Amino acid sequence: MQKSFLATVAGLLLACVPALSLAGYADDRAEIMNLSNRYMVAVDAGDIETVMSTWADDGVLIWIYGTEVGKAAVRKAMSGFGGAKKVDIPEGATSRPRTRHQIMNHVIDVDGNKAKTIAYWFAMTNNTPQKDVQLLYFGHYEDTLEKINGKWLFKSRHVYNESQPNRAVYYPGLGEKDPRVPAKK
Repeated sequence: MQKSFLATVAGLLLACVPALSLAGYADDRAEIMNLSNRYMVAVDAGDIETVMSTWADDGVLIWIYGTEVGKAAVRKAMSGFGGAKKVDIPEGATSRPRTRHQIMNHVIDVDGNKAKTIAYWFAMTNNTPQKDVQLLYFGHYEDTLEKINGKWLFKSRHVYNESQPNRAVYYPGLGEKDPRVPAKK
């Protein structure tokens, strides 16, 4: 009887190990998605302190304006971007135009305290002559993250703006192949 009881308890404990592992991955995935979303919302709000809270001290931002190395350089670059840009609002105005960034299709690979992510992004604006909403830009992110003191942070964020002249013929990070190379048969 005692062997049967111990075998049952051991079986239950072993059954929980994969569930605990999946729970850890699910928690990491949720935290990483929340980090990306917090970053996007803060960029649009011009909340530089929240933007900077998503970065590791030695983080690297690679984007259309160049490469920013370290938190101080990222802060300087991001302080005039998105909602942080100076906007002249006429006296008596009751509204103002805005740009909103969206992020979706997260692919997240976690390996211990390190992670790599790919996600699509796009930006919409209502700052048009017609006062309607239009797609402004789109692209994707390729990020590396690290869990530092229990908190996920960006170590590098490569922003690909696929609406700009620097767009590539193909993006290997997205799994795309060079369309100029014939497929092997």
